[in-house]
Amino acid sequence: KYLDPFARGRDADNIEDMWQNAYTSSYWRNGPVLNNALSGLDQALWDIKGKRANMPVYQLLGGKCRFAADCYTHCSGRDLKQIEASVRRGLERGFRHIRIQRGGYGSSHLSKEPHFKEAGFALKSDSAMDVRPYVEGTVEMFEHIRSTFGQEIELLHDIHERIPPIEAINLVKRLEPYRPFFIEDPFAPEDNGYFKLLRQQTSVPIAMGELFNNPHEWTGLVSERLIDFIRVHISQIGGLSVARKIATLCEWFNVRTAWHGPGDVSPVGHAANAHLDLAIANFGIQESVRFSSKTQEVFSGCPTVKNGYMHVNEAPGFGVDIDEKLAAKFPLPEHPGYWSPVRRSDGTAVRP
Repeated sequence: KYLDPFARGRDADNIEDMWQNAYTSSYWRNGPVLNNALSGLDQALWDIKGKRANMPVYQLLGGKCRFAADCYTHCSGRDLKQIEASVRRGLERGFRHIRIQRGGYGSSHLSKEPHFKEAGFALKSDSAMDVRPYVEGTVEMFEHIRSTFGQEIELLHDIHERIPPIEAINLVKRLEPYRPFFIEDPFAPEDNGYFKLLRQQTSVPIAMGELFNNPHEWTGLVSERLIDFIRVHISQIGGLSVARKIATLCEWFNVRTAWHGPGDVSPVGHAANAHLDLAIANFGIQESVRFSSKTQEVFSGCPTVKNGYMHVNEAPGFGVDIDEKLAAKFPLPEHPGYWSPVRRSDGTAVRP
């Protein structure tokens, strides 16, 4: 409803003008709700422009800089044996970059029955995560995987902002001997001031940005060379139009892209990531996802991953079509993407 007057009756070719008017007229801007709505409009307009021109979107952005987008996959397990087996499966599928996690985010399984549950505090479904088991388990995991698979494999890890900043700095320092490709989200967006201290302590490459909404959250980190990979969620910052500007800014400061690409992003969103990946000079790596057979039925033309590379089809626009009748058979759950709260042993809520 809000965006309707900024779109209806206007020239769909004038993407930037339409975006700027909708963005500035909101007055209260740079929030995730408006940005995601703007992204939907923005990416629809890029798809229309590509179809009018009979070209894939990456051609409108200047053409290919590479034949496909190198990707990383997720490998995890409850213990070292499970993680090792998961990494082997990733390598067998052709991936050269692998993100390793012990028990998901925060290694909640490493905690004993938390005290807050014994005390009847919070809900039974709430999970626990303690700093020390996570830190020690992560260092042990890196040592095991690096010693098992050698130096050719690239290893990534996501702290997910779940430990105090000074603990994150100490963890990243301890991981340096294992040569991570990058460590993701060491701090919450509210704690950007810690990046200078982190840079002074270690040369481990850092990726950041999936929670960012506002240009002030990334411009300083980029211009002061405090991060190595920008990891924004394209719909969260307003769409492809904004993401390509971020990529251009980052290019001048040797910051590479690593767009957020989790499983709850639609194939259209992954296609937007991939088209931009192909067209920019400072592409770094792309998070990948496996689309289910049902998803591929609803969204024909999904990006494909072969031998660790993401490929787009050569159809006009983003190359992804939606079967709306079939999609109606798969309504969203009442609480899509719900994450149960994570707490310290005493019940304190853990960010993010």
